[in-house]
Amino acid sequence: MTTMPALLITVTLTGLLMSMASAQTSTNPEPDAQLRALLATPGDPARGKKAFATCEGCHRKNASGRSDGTIPRLTGQHASVVVKQVLDIRAGRRSNPSMQPFVVDPAFTMTHLVDIAAYLQALPFEGSIGKGPGTDLARGKELYERDCAACHGASGQGDAAKFYPMVSAQHYRYLLREVIAIRDGSRGNSNAEMVKVVKPYTPAEIEAVSDYMSQMAPPKP
Repeated sequence: MTTMPALLITVTLTGLLMSMASAQTSTNPEPDAQLRALLATPGDPARGKKAFATCEGCHRKNASGRSDGTIPRLTGQHASVVVKQVLDIRAGRRSNPSMQPFVVDPAFTMTHLVDIAAYLQALPFEGSIGKGPGTDLARGKELYERDCAACHGASGQGDAAKFYPMVSAQHYRYLLREVIAIRDGSRGNSNAEMVKVVKPYTPAEIEAVSDYMSQMAPPKP
């Protein structure tokens, strides 16, 4: 891939997470001017499908990602989340060394971004999910309902208006990686409140809540 980025995002949800989508220094910051302008621009899913073809090498044709956690599932992800995360990577607000060179490439335009985001949001769920071991789902459910559901939704659907990603049916190892990055402060654009929430989590608790999210049913068409 030389001319277009592979959209290695996350939601997560994943605040993925989904408070992940907000800046680290603010609980729910106002979108900046560029973000507001892009969100007001209608994306074209048909054009987005064509543009995404150059991203399929990493993200796969159905945007299902990879179960090893290196690439998130993007099918059905809120367009607002995709746009914001790419802008954050582009501006250096979110650390993602693999994606950064692609999103700063002049060949990747903001029209491409808006169109790809619209395409991904409209994609139906396909492919299998790399689920966790399922060994402590009761604890994971308890943690999710206590600490995550208020932002990411009871079923992990996220909140497009607040840039909280959908985290349901996301790959376990991706969720695990991102929650750890948020806890450790290495992600860059994590919501400050989410950092406070996950900071005291033990490794077993991070595994449990990530496992629980990976087991959530995908959104209905």
